[in-house]
Amino acid sequence: MVEIETDRLQIRPFTLIDLDALAATWGDPEVMRYIGSGQTRSRSETKASLERIIEHQEQDGFSLWAVDHKADGKLLGFCGLKSLDDTAEIEIGWRLAKAYWGRGLATEGAKASLEYGFEVLEMNRIVAVANPANAASRRVMEKIGLQYEKEARYYNTDCVYYALNRDQWNASSNGSTC
Repeated sequence: MVEIETDRLQIRPFTLIDLDALAATWGDPEVMRYIGSGQTRSRSETKASLERIIEHQEQDGFSLWAVDHKADGKLLGFCGLKSLDDTAEIEIGWRLAKAYWGRGLATEGAKASLEYGFEVLEMNRIVAVANPANAASRRVMEKIGLQYEKEARYYNTDCVYYALNRDQWNASSNGSTC
């Protein structure tokens, strides 16, 4: 993967150097409220997840990517693409530190990730899932063009399921960040 740059973000592959910042974010109860069981992650759990993310990038050429805030140079979270919970589908996801909420940064990173998936990786369909109560994530899904399809169950939790096909993306895209 080459790095992706947007107006406010630098999106890049994760390295183990990112562990401390990622562990701080995943240790925040508010950040993790709608993720799986809602439990925070310990440093060792975060390290294991980070190692899986890095392995996914090396094996598949895409993954959840580190997102740095260009204005302050800090890791603010992740966005990117991954396999959806033991399926052949590709899921787009994001998670940001609370200090960066409410600024449109998740939408900016998600849009760049979606574009990378469709334009560079030539994926045909990308999906997203979220806890039904997570209104902020649902808004991001809708802002980047994903359409609600169904209620579903992934990651041992009830979810809303949104999706977008490449032809829908081509019809609605208006500019490139990749």
